[in-house]
Amino acid sequence: MISDNSTLPSLFHKKIRNQHVPALGFGTYELKGLDCLKAVVKAIETGYRHVDTARAYGNEVDVGEGLEKSGLDREDLFLTTKVWHDSLRPKDMQSQVAQSLELLQTDYLDLLLIHWPNPGIPLEESIGALKDLQEEGRIRHYGVSNFPPSLFRDALSMGDIFCNQVEYHPCLQQDQLLEIAREEDVLLTAYSPLAQGMVGRIPILDEIGLKYGKSSQQVAIRWLIEQDQVAAIPRSSDPEHIESNFDVFDFSLDESDLKRIASVPKDRRQINPSFAPDWEA
Repeated sequence: MISDNSTLPSLFHKKIRNQHVPALGFGTYELKGLDCLKAVVKAIETGYRHVDTARAYGNEVDVGEGLEKSGLDREDLFLTTKVWHDSLRPKDMQSQVAQSLELLQTDYLDLLLIHWPNPGIPLEESIGALKDLQEEGRIRHYGVSNFPPSLFRDALSMGDIFCNQVEYHPCLQQDQLLEIAREEDVLLTAYSPLAQGMVGRIPILDEIGLKYGKSSQQVAIRWLIEQDQVAAIPRSSDPEHIESNFDVFDFSLDESDLKRIASVPKDRRQINPSFAPDWEA
């Protein structure tokens, strides 16, 4: 049985340039094979309508099969994938997207992202390829991922950027990117919203959770999606965690909660590969 989201509060969606995007998505990083398929089906049954994958995850075929098995109508889904940083020239991007569409069993992507910046390939060339894919109807929106503030502004000057997907959680500050997203009406999608398990070890979040009968993980997710322009994409293969990560629409954080979360150190970046850009913070 597929959950009906019609009774959920307006917080469930973020309105970005007249496009409604589910504020809470399902991430699939490191999920593979049958585990991935089952997790996607469970996520759809739970109520998720925003699913995130990437070429580099090697699981688009599993995500596609899970979506097919779920029985969800394609128009009810917001589907995102990403192109790896070594495939950002126009010819390569065309090929990568064709493969993604085939594996995901769909005619179009709601959102295609540049997964990581590549200083060896002109950004204007890559964004030009994204524009072409949009004009062809293969993608509805395009954007970037892991772009620091200055590069994010560069990208915005070159095209109709819809989203920047970055690591964001109560242990990592993203104030500059948030300011840009709000100025430009762009979505900021938070990956690793649970800081790879770190939020479960923060007493302040535990204490806030006790006030509402929620877990520290649920508090962290709620903190993100209450923010303007912000969506979050938690990931899990555990059915109970998939459900609990979605169970965040029946409480809200007050000013005292927000002040306490603001006091948590915000310099604990979890994702920082050797090819990452200068984060500027």
